[in-house]
Amino acid sequence: MKKVTIIGGNGTVGRVLAGGLAGEGYEVTVLDLKEPDEKPAVRFVRVDAADYNEVVKSIPLNTDAVINLLAVKPTGDLLDRREFEKMTDIFFKATYTILRAAAELGVPKVVFASSNHVTDVYEKNGDSLLGRKINTDDYPHSKSLYGLLKLASENLGYLFSHQSDAKVSVINLRIGTAAENEQETLRAKPRSKKTLLSHPDLVQIFKAAIESGKTYGTYYAVSDNKGRPWSIDSAIRELGFKPKVSTSDILDED
Repeated sequence: MKKVTIIGGNGTVGRVLAGGLAGEGYEVTVLDLKEPDEKPAVRFVRVDAADYNEVVKSIPLNTDAVINLLAVKPTGDLLDRREFEKMTDIFFKATYTILRAAAELGVPKVVFASSNHVTDVYEKNGDSLLGRKINTDDYPHSKSLYGLLKLASENLGYLFSHQSDAKVSVINLRIGTAAENEQETLRAKPRSKKTLLSHPDLVQIFKAAIESGKTYGTYYAVSDNKGRPWSIDSAIRELGFKPKVSTSDILDED
């Protein structure tokens, strides 16, 4: 049984993922500053992910993979210095803390929850503006500090995966739309019909990333929805991702 530690696991993605991976036979530990409203089905430890020593002591021994799901809601105000510092703390400095902790503890794999907003200049309302699906070879242009910092963390993972003294494999997943109530979201937000990462596919692509033998890679994580703006060809080919539930399945559309 593989041990997986999810940092920032008390959000929407974390709750779906923790339950899904536990159901797949993984031993899951969730680390988060915010305690869950209900008793979790997996082990929970309250941790400030910005505190390196706390992170190191809270990751169980012989952990096989750490998943970085840290998040904070951005305001989008580029001129707000406090916003910049808060975003940088969560989306870059904490990434370094987690990668360094993994290297120190000998954790072989880190999966980073990146974002489709790394390349959102190329997308509008769920449609690619390139005349084809956006892929990870396209130069990453973002409309926001959020997307820029997600990209910086992807590149930080590259450094750790290619440093001989670190030896940490890193997989970045540029997640589409993840929703607690999928039907409600699909009906309220038209873009999500193309961008949703369904719960079964969310669990499946993270599992594929955990099990991957690749040293480093970046992939779009979205279900095989009609008209989706991003390519998942490399995730299918290199990770063995097999999307199962699209938005048309959820909405029971032909």
